[in-house]
Amino acid sequence: MEELLKDFEVQPKNSSEEALRRWRKLVTIVRNPRRRFRMIANLEKRSEAEQQKIKIKEKIRVALLVQKAAIKFTDAAGPHDYKLTDEVREANFGIEPDELASIVHGHDFKRLKLHGGVEGIAEKVTVSLDEGVRSENVSTRQKIYGFNRYTEKPPRNFWMFVWDALQDLTLIILMVCAVISLGVGLATEGWPKGVYDGAGILLSIILVVLVTAISDYRQSLQFRDLDREKKKISVQVTRNRRRQQVSIYDLVVGDVIHLGIGDQVPADGLFISGYSLQIDESSLSGETDPVDIYEEHPFLLSGTKVRDGSAKMLVTAVGMRTEWGKLMETLNEGGEDETPLQVKLNGVATIIGKIGLTFAVLTFLVLTVRFLIEKAVKNDFTKWSSTDALTLLDYFAIAVTIIVVAVPEGLPLAVTLSLAFAMKQLMDERALVRHLSACETMGSASCICTDKTGTLTSNHMVVNRIWICEKIKNIGSNEHKNLDELEISESVLSILLRALFLNSSAEVVKGENGKNSILGTPTETALLEFGLLLSGDHDAYRRQIKILKVEPFNSDKKKMSVLVALPDGRIQAFCKGAPEIVMRMCEKVVDCNGELVHLSEERARNITEAINGFASDALRTLCLAVKDADETFNENSIPDSGYTLIAVFGIKDPVRPGVKEAVQTCLSAGITVRMVTGDNINTAKAIAKECGILTAEGNAIEGPEFSSKSLDEMRDIIPNIQVMARSKPSDKLKFVTHLRNMFGEVVAVTGDGTNDAPALCQSDIGLAMGIAGTEVAKENADVIIMDDNFATIVNVAKWGRAVYINIQKFVQFQLTVNVVALVINFVSACVSGSAPLTAVQLLWVNMIMDTLGALALAIEPPNDALMKRPPVPRGASFITKPMWRNIIDATIVLNTVIFNSFVFCQVFNEMNSRDIEKINIFRGMFSSWIFMGVIVVTVAFQVVIVEYLGAFASTVPLSWQLWVFCILVGSVSLIVGVILKCIPVGSSDVKPKHHDGYDPLPTGPEIA
Repeated sequence: MEELLKDFEVQPKNSSEEALRRWRKLVTIVRNPRRRFRMIANLEKRSEAEQQKIKIKEKIRVALLVQKAAIKFTDAAGPHDYKLTDEVREANFGIEPDELASIVHGHDFKRLKLHGGVEGIAEKVTVSLDEGVRSENVSTRQKIYGFNRYTEKPPRNFWMFVWDALQDLTLIILMVCAVISLGVGLATEGWPKGVYDGAGILLSIILVVLVTAISDYRQSLQFRDLDREKKKISVQVTRNRRRQQVSIYDLVVGDVIHLGIGDQVPADGLFISGYSLQIDESSLSGETDPVDIYEEHPFLLSGTKVRDGSAKMLVTAVGMRTEWGKLMETLNEGGEDETPLQVKLNGVATIIGKIGLTFAVLTFLVLTVRFLIEKAVKNDFTKWSSTDALTLLDYFAIAVTIIVVAVPEGLPLAVTLSLAFAMKQLMDERALVRHLSACETMGSASCICTDKTGTLTSNHMVVNRIWICEKIKNIGSNEHKNLDELEISESVLSILLRALFLNSSAEVVKGENGKNSILGTPTETALLEFGLLLSGDHDAYRRQIKILKVEPFNSDKKKMSVLVALPDGRIQAFCKGAPEIVMRMCEKVVDCNGELVHLSEERARNITEAINGFASDALRTLCLAVKDADETFNENSIPDSGYTLIAVFGIKDPVRPGVKEAVQTCLSAGITVRMVTGDNINTAKAIAKECGILTAEGNAIEGPEFSSKSLDEMRDIIPNIQVMARSKPSDKLKFVTHLRNMFGEVVAVTGDGTNDAPALCQSDIGLAMGIAGTEVAKENADVIIMDDNFATIVNVAKWGRAVYINIQKFVQFQLTVNVVALVINFVSACVSGSAPLTAVQLLWVNMIMDTLGALALAIEPPNDALMKRPPVPRGASFITKPMWRNIIDATIVLNTVIFNSFVFCQVFNEMNSRDIEKINIFRGMFSSWIFMGVIVVTVAFQVVIVEYLGAFASTVPLSWQLWVFCILVGSVSLIVGVILKCIPVGSSDVKPKHHDGYDPLPTGPEIA
């Protein structure tokens, strides 16, 4: 089978268009293309949308270039005529929506100045740049200037799914046959006997269509919920005089937004204030060079991304008045790439469909030839009646119905059903799957490269120790500290508080209850909290100085610097960051007397020992330094040498509860966990040991050292690397690439920063952090971990495995039904000249195996046993030897009975398919209410068909003894299944080779 499916293979991520088109050409037998390919990417629409995007981007790029060229010729232009509509005037605004939007669209600085600059625009939209929009004005602003929403296609309703289900060619043929049967039956046999056959087929078709449509509609609702969750993005704004978070869909013109590295600009706007702001406009214009934003170039476009710096912006246009809004209309055209399992099962369905079509034609030919021979033998060949016509029509209907059963349309759709269910459940467990294939691929993950901070640790940081004035002080509880406790002078305290309060991206804000709270990263929050514990007045320090320049922290520089002008006229630079970076910039240190002294080798050695001591106790280490700028300083650059070391902080970030157990679960499942962090190597090792990641056989290495190795050296050391510290995004990318290419690992990678985007894209599964992650990281990820918790990542792996095994169960079940239905009808046609299963019965069997079977088997929740077996390696056979054994088992048994016994065999076979290798298939069955519900409904309908619908389904009521007999015959499949599962079969899967010191768990017959 795998050889036949070699052309039905695509990559989980970034598959080529050639591969996507190749398998589509090979799918030749499809009953209902409209339904079968509904969740498959429409390459034609995608191509059209791409062309449209290119046109919009080119239009934007040309408009920007033309506007920039025109600016120099507009100096002499005077103010143009401008009139306000009554609606705008009555709302107390001083500028029209289109006029306001066009200023930013066209980067028209001259028109902006005519309106009074940013302050003038703020006045015309009646907003204070310090206080922000008042909540009671939001609805008025939305009425005049619009909502921050984009035009979306209306969702499909239930009747659209009914219409899709009716597009099945075989059902259409059967409906025609049923109508002809009704006409001929009424003419020959009269009412009501003449309508039984035709009406039975029609009623069965209606039931099949309704069940199919309900299943598809419910699935679409799940995807709609997931899409809604994906679009939940919050931004920081100033409203009602305080900083707060709001959804991007609640933004209005006049809002004051706070932007930072990695944020997506959520609306068009104007730069108010900020530092070193660089914007990536490639998503709109296609230009890759970053654009500097400042007072003379203040225009910010929706959909662009902050590459560096921070700023406040004034919103001037939202929703469809932005170019991004027009572009968003085309973003979802064409759909998402299909997953590898969807493609593979399309291949399985095609192969089986060809076999089924052959059997259907042969069955029709055999039945027809036997009928004609019988007529010839009886010398009735020249005598034809309406009864003969009905018989031939019945043969044709049976042949068509065999095609209905034989072409397993439900196989590819079962993957979508299973993935949709898993994604919905994962959303409830705080994991948002952005791409279908990620949920599937995660089940094969053999390695997880995880961050430390916030993923393995709680991300709730507090200052635990401090080295200052050559002494180490333990910081106990969150109580106010005094100078005597720290044993430092007033002058040193003043420098320390300036370094804490001025060189910070966090803010102290008042909440609705009047209490102070800190908005910022956990590290910044911990430092500001410590400053406040020293009775420092954050606002007073900020008011006294003027910030000249800021260099925000990023993962490449590993430091943050600020240049400020003090009230006495002096200029000071402050720097904080990784000890090895800041220490290299320092020439002096504050000694035990509070004096500035030369940083000698001995003092540097003592400081390094203190840093290593902090790190060995699992504390994050951070250095603070200061420099008085001399007369040679340049206001446009911050010094990078000549600093004085003020203090070294040890910040505690405890390991999350349950992480150690989650790591052990991964190891038991054959998944290697590797820590990749930017922290000090001693801190990383201490946390890794506490989590159970770093073992005696494993190695810890720093990122720069790793990147300096040759390829041969990397090949030798990579298998044993369990911790990579002080890593830059480029180190992480190189590590992930080699794990995949050199060792064939299926790698999941976590990331939260803008610079993590390449590693997230390169990995098999990119996992972005929902709390600490930037919008750029989330956009490049396959899964967003909403609570930033490592245990949630393990849940994703567990559900990924459940999807894979559930699809295997369903494939086994459906192939069994296909084989049995084909063999029963063909053999019976050859032997007896009639088909034992009528069209109505075959349609009922098709519904059991297609829609209801998928519902029962494809959405079973995971169990703990899934995480006690190794991951499925790349290239493993999907239909395994145990599955073939079980299919043959069911075929042998089921071929001994017809309809009633056949259906009960399918009921017990559904149970049998719950586990491919274990004997105890009842484990967890009664806790799966959907599975039990499907079984009960199936049996109930079977009773109704046999006992009360005999005229329609060609059955007769059975005695209770015969019912018991049928059930016993059906249950034989359970007994034979137990016997055959004891027969050892060689595994076709390649055993994954692990290089981390852990051996995969044995997967022998650990039966039940």
